[in-house]
Amino acid sequence: MNKFFIMVGHTFMNRVKTKSFLITTLVSLILITALSNIQTIIEAFSDGEEGDKIALISDNEEWASTLVDTIAVNDSLTLERVDQSLEKAKQAVKEGTYESVVKITTGENGLPEATYFAEQIASTENSEPIKQALQQIKVGIATEEAGVDQATLQQISSPVTFNTIALEESAKSEEELAQTRGLVYVMLFLLYMSVIMYGSMIATEVATEKSSRVMEILISSVSPVSQMFAKIIGIALVGILQFSLILLVGYLGIQQGGEGSIMEGFGLSDIQGSIIAFAILFFILGYMLYATLAATLGSLVSRLEDAQQMISPMVYLILAAFFISIFGLNAPDSTFITVTSYIPFFSPLIMFLRVGMLDIPVWEVILSVGVLVGSIALLAWFGARVYSGGVLLYGKSSSFKDIKKAMQLSKKEG
Repeated sequence: MNKFFIMVGHTFMNRVKTKSFLITTLVSLILITALSNIQTIIEAFSDGEEGDKIALISDNEEWASTLVDTIAVNDSLTLERVDQSLEKAKQAVKEGTYESVVKITTGENGLPEATYFAEQIASTENSEPIKQALQQIKVGIATEEAGVDQATLQQISSPVTFNTIALEESAKSEEELAQTRGLVYVMLFLLYMSVIMYGSMIATEVATEKSSRVMEILISSVSPVSQMFAKIIGIALVGILQFSLILLVGYLGIQQGGEGSIMEGFGLSDIQGSIIAFAILFFILGYMLYATLAATLGSLVSRLEDAQQMISPMVYLILAAFFISIFGLNAPDSTFITVTSYIPFFSPLIMFLRVGMLDIPVWEVILSVGVLVGSIALLAWFGARVYSGGVLLYGKSSSFKDIKKAMQLSKKEG
């Protein structure tokens, strides 16, 4: 047992000291910090800056005044009426005096029409608010000519009152669903990234040791099964360290960012403890399932270039689970989502999604967890057999026929 923990520590320290780990962690922490305070950062860069100045040319005093007053509430735009020709206004745009120029004319039906001139029209950041404001003016004129008063117009334009009420007392409210949906997004992303990153780490770790012939020395002192689980647990500790730092920085960002935090919009500031517990449970089970598969597949190759090819089926599985889960966010109670939540390679994501979004019976959760644990145990047993023989296979390997060879070598070793 002492040798096992030595190998766990060795795997952990080797990965933590690598430049890839340090750079990835640092970049992730910077990104999380920036996202947590994105609004504050934007405001910091915009402090003291005036909005884009746009020239307005119009012969109708009433339309021009109404449009200027409407745009005045937009801090990023300043609409300035100018008394000059269109050609001079265009020249002012080219010289940088104005960002753009808009000319309002009267159409054949007596309603306002506008033409917008700018150096580039790829962005609608400035033109769209003016277009919407002019649309309101047009609607006001048309309804006034039709004899519709403003009170009636407001009633027509106001959105319909539409409340959603669940008949089941235990069903989640809109606020709870919004909070859970945010956590589901985070869970999907974390498990997907952990499988891609750490599954690849496990496979390449085995391939590296085989290519350097270190495996031959290890086999003589530690059993291949101990090696496999030492690598799984060692790299799991690497993931725990990395994600703990990311989650800590994200939590601090939520607390400090307030309304400026993008994570606040995901509803991650107030989540039920039971949902977090299920997230941790399914995350651990999902990692153990895919990590065992990665170690099994990694033992079949002895070159780094073959490792990525060998674990590609595992990547396809987690991709399928990811996309099914994204679909399930909008239809968590569909039959397809219910069925796939019991498939072992999909259940870590999809059953957690159902637990978070729906009020499902406890026995369904227990059944899914039981199937998942049983699958992990079965894969661990099978993987240990393949790993025991696979670490003795050398040479180019890109075929799953090598599993049979690995099993035969495992029997001989046994």
